[in-house]
Amino acid sequence: MSATTARAKKIRLGDLLVQHKAISQEQLNAALADQKKSGRKLGRVLVENGYLTEDQLLAFLARQLNIPLVDLKRYNMKPEVVRLIPEIQARRFRVLALEDSREGLLVGMADPTDIFAYDELSRVLRRPLRLSVVKEADLLKAIDMFYRRTAEISTFAAELDQEMSAYDIGELAEVEGLTDAPVVKLLQTMFEDAVQVNASDIHIEPDENELRIRFRLDGVLRVQTTTERRIASALVSRVKLMAGLDIAERRLPQDGRLAVRVRGQNIDVRLSTMPVQHGESVVMRLLNQATGILDMDQLGMPKTMLERFRRLVHNPNGMVLVTGPTGSGKTTTLYGALKELNKPAFKILTVEDPVEYRLPGINQIQVNPKIELTFSRVLRSALRQDPDIILVGEIRDPETMEIALRAAMTGHLVLSTLHTNDAPSTLVRLMDMGAAPYLIAASLRGILAQRLMRRVCESCSEPFQLDAGMRGVLTAELGAQADKLQFRRGRGCTYCNGTGYQGRIGVYEYLELDEALVEALHSGDPLKFTNAAKQQAGYQGLKRSAIALAAQGHTTMDQVMRVTYGIEE
Repeated sequence: MSATTARAKKIRLGDLLVQHKAISQEQLNAALADQKKSGRKLGRVLVENGYLTEDQLLAFLARQLNIPLVDLKRYNMKPEVVRLIPEIQARRFRVLALEDSREGLLVGMADPTDIFAYDELSRVLRRPLRLSVVKEADLLKAIDMFYRRTAEISTFAAELDQEMSAYDIGELAEVEGLTDAPVVKLLQTMFEDAVQVNASDIHIEPDENELRIRFRLDGVLRVQTTTERRIASALVSRVKLMAGLDIAERRLPQDGRLAVRVRGQNIDVRLSTMPVQHGESVVMRLLNQATGILDMDQLGMPKTMLERFRRLVHNPNGMVLVTGPTGSGKTTTLYGALKELNKPAFKILTVEDPVEYRLPGINQIQVNPKIELTFSRVLRSALRQDPDIILVGEIRDPETMEIALRAAMTGHLVLSTLHTNDAPSTLVRLMDMGAAPYLIAASLRGILAQRLMRRVCESCSEPFQLDAGMRGVLTAELGAQADKLQFRRGRGCTYCNGTGYQGRIGVYEYLELDEALVEALHSGDPLKFTNAAKQQAGYQGLKRSAIALAAQGHTTMDQVMRVTYGIEE
């Protein structure tokens, strides 16, 4: 049976796998028992139980059905072809349209033995189908990427613009039950699209002639849509009402938070409004509780560094600082440590502004400056709560720093963040804030500095030769060793929206206080301390660590230059 005439056919997958000795009869029996309990497909149960890999299963299906096995990461999909299958059927049947030709529509299916799905698709599409088999995870990712809500957002924005004269803006903003109003549908669709593409922020920005809506993806802002500026007031009023803010106050900045449920997921939204020349700008930070907190092993640290950092956070006392600019993943790193430390034997308190992650079993406190519930005030009271471990969201002032350092010296493990360029400059920053060298030496155990860089898209990664200018920069940093390094870049594909990047990767710099550093610290000379830090055994600065990631093909030298160059000068 050729690929051009292939249709779904019923096969006894388990029996065939046993017959071809891919699995044993005992493994099949166990999988069938699990399938009966869970109701999941047999193939998924076999993979999850570790009886064979997904690649082995898919290759076996492709051979048995005489259909191609398609790697979606390498396949050049066209949006207009993908959308030939309605989204509801694509998600329901785990299917994707790949190619439209005279022979029929080539579709990729996670389960090409699903006869019901094949028959239903044939009925809906009314055209011949050609089958191929694809990885389910890649298929779901492609569905999220291609079935975007851009057109719906533009449609609802146009509807809202048309109905501005029919509805009072205040009515649109204030009536809780007005679920069919264009402003409500626009917001819901906007949230759905942002969650679907894993955006971290939504920006609503009124300009002189238009309203611009942008999403931040992998640290970079991208325009989602532009529409009529006059709908901005209704949109802003609605989100302010949802966050419990004063919708009548448009002259002052306001901060709030709200919770929305999108695609079955609970999303915490941090809202910030700012008066600008043509109205109010709104930024919404999306915190998806469903994504979970990363384990320390998932942070991407080099193995040796991870072992040292893990040993550090398992100390019974002392301070551990994670440093870097806003958006560098500091809170994610600290919560990875808290997740590992979260045991019934320990009482853990966090003091944050705001609480970004929710972790059962720990006591999380959100500061509120409006009622003078500041970091220092909460921290002072927190010490009387008999904690073992304290997380201070950020050391912002000398008083908070002093209390945190003394807490670390008197038997508590204190984790916190600080805004500094690199690990060695952290000590200088603490002294600038008024911390005595003896207090730092007695309390501080170690410092982790970090950044986030964009990751090269795996689907379109290819070897890349640096130009003469970039090679010269690299040679100045590494000498003759630079000529031995090979680099990669993403050429741009449908998976990465033509950018060549997908996702982000952390780059780290680690420093532990040892005798040499303590001696340099007591001297009070920042230059002496910095030199001693860079001579510490195993120390590698952010710049060198970033270059190493680029040489491994994880990121590009453009990202290394953008993120790290100039911070250690």
